[in-house]
Amino acid sequence: MEHYTVEQAANLLGLHVKTVRAYVRDGRLKAARIGKQYRIARADLEEFTGLSLTPSATPRQAEASAVVHVDGVDRGTMDRVSTMVLSSLGGRPTGAHTQFVYDEEHGRLKVVILGDLETTARVLRLIDALIDQ
Repeated sequence: MEHYTVEQAANLLGLHVKTVRAYVRDGRLKAARIGKQYRIARADLEEFTGLSLTPSATPRQAEASAVVHVDGVDRGTMDRVSTMVLSSLGGRPTGAHTQFVYDEEHGRLKVVILGDLETTARVLRLIDALIDQ
């Protein structure tokens, strides 16, 4: 029997992890507690959603990686860009991972983005908008 973590169930349902945990704690979604974590049986998740979760033969996934180099960036701009990008990604079960590298001496900012296509594109558009300000 296949079991899912709360994070995997949230990802499958397109919900926030806290929402799925609340469903489990409220008893709306059956789960077994193993140590400090919950495991949700596929049958229980299917019963909860009313959908079949039988995996397709080969699920398609696409990911992107991007490196953005920006010259002429002062510390304030770097702080604003990194804060806005990280806050736009906060709390999402899926999305992108970002890393910021700032060379203050040369005023260069490098942003590395790894993630799904939609989120990566959104982060790139946000960076573009913030840099143009």
